[in-house]
Amino acid sequence: MSESARMTRAVLSFLLLFMAMHSATAKDHVVLLHGLARTPRCMSKMQRALEAEGYRVINVAYPSRKRRIEELAEQVRATIVAQVSDEAPIHFVTHSLGGIIVRHMQQTAPLPNAKRVVMLSPPNHGSEVVDKLRRWRAFHWINGPAGAQLGTEPDGFVARLGAPPLETGVITGDRSINWILSCFIPGPDDGKVSVASARLEGMRDFQVVHASHPYVMKKRQVIASTIRFLDCGNFQESP
Repeated sequence: MSESARMTRAVLSFLLLFMAMHSATAKDHVVLLHGLARTPRCMSKMQRALEAEGYRVINVAYPSRKRRIEELAEQVRATIVAQVSDEAPIHFVTHSLGGIIVRHMQQTAPLPNAKRVVMLSPPNHGSEVVDKLRRWRAFHWINGPAGAQLGTEPDGFVARLGAPPLETGVITGDRSINWILSCFIPGPDDGKVSVASARLEGMRDFQVVHASHPYVMKKRQVIASTIRFLDCGNFQESP
């Protein structure tokens, strides 16, 4: 066999191996869920990064300002089921309200092939901002009925939710660009959610980054940590 033929065979073998590895990775779906009063566009940078890793991404649009969380969870679930036709694992990457929707969905009508979730700045114990402002008419106009459900009261909607039966990683920020709202929040916060509120019982990993609530999903460090958790179940390698 000539040298050129051997080189051609080696290149073809490498390409076949690469395609096989890429195909295996692409079996997993990742569902992206934006936060309250946001759109899928805010998750587009995360989407591009995940697709570059071979994931099949579903960047879900849902009317966060129009309906209660229970209704939003039903709509999101129907969208996922309509777009996932196989039994490959499903992961989630959520921002803010999106994490609460996943918690409610997996508590009431769980997707059996759901595996991992990365929650970005989730109000897992509610937000004191909601406690202070939801009596204002402007709050309801901006945030709708779902926003009013995100308070911290011990008998409230969020407090009644259990931890999702998923491998869960949480990333939250400690930088605020809204000092007025931060005045309502005890301890370090990202302008909407305190670091303490983002924590969730049973989570596998937790990370605090220097980012604000509206932009945490765009931070390069957050995207890298998210990809690692979806791949390995943790944000950083063990020492």
